[in-house]
Amino acid sequence: MMRRKLVAGNWKMNGLVKDCAFPKALSEALNAEPRCDVLLCPPATLLSAMSATKPDWLKLGGQDCAAQTSGAHTGDVSAVMLADLGCTHVIVGHSERRSDHGETNETVKLKTAAALDAGLIPILCVGETLDERESGQAEDVVVRQLLASLPACDADRIVIAYEPVWAIGTGRTATPEDAQAMHAAIRSAWPGRDADVLRIVYGGSMNPANAEALLAQTDIDGGLVGGASLKPQNFARIIQSAR
Repeated sequence: MMRRKLVAGNWKMNGLVKDCAFPKALSEALNAEPRCDVLLCPPATLLSAMSATKPDWLKLGGQDCAAQTSGAHTGDVSAVMLADLGCTHVIVGHSERRSDHGETNETVKLKTAAALDAGLIPILCVGETLDERESGQAEDVVVRQLLASLPACDADRIVIAYEPVWAIGTGRTATPEDAQAMHAAIRSAWPGRDADVLRIVYGGSMNPANAEALLAQTDIDGGLVGGASLKPQNFARIIQSAR
């Protein structure tokens, strides 16, 4: 089945008001409307300004959301608030949230459910550490993490991001064959009968040099791009690799 590819940029804690010109620069670098879905997840501080100036084909998403809808949760941003700003997606369960903030599979499951309830498409992140991969546990760890973090939902309402933790920000990347094998395992583990429509994107240091080989794999439906999404020319090259 042909699944439309998704290339998402996760800016993490980068970006100031001056960077709101990024969508225009990206459009100029592409010089044509992209042939895939393109999503940008800047810091929450920039979402409102970017929403007012972005081209129609560029979607916006949050980098995280609270499990609650509203209330006494200082500093948190709810999925409803993101949707109110025009966001269509939100990243949940990123390895940096799991490690830096102690988010458990149960926490991620609640956040994923909150995103779905708000009408957002959650990008649910799963991945193994280097020790887990080298000990032969990678597939078991990733599948267990997926199933424990996943509320009941249809495959067309969610995106899964496979992000090998050992490849994030290190310059190391899984080989296209290794990434494909894990994506295939994730698809096989999907609990519903609609796994063929599930989009699974690769989130381990995708860049202009490796994007084409990764995106050519049967079960890799796009990328969750970190540092390479901060520069319009680099991000444009990755988007152009998605066919």
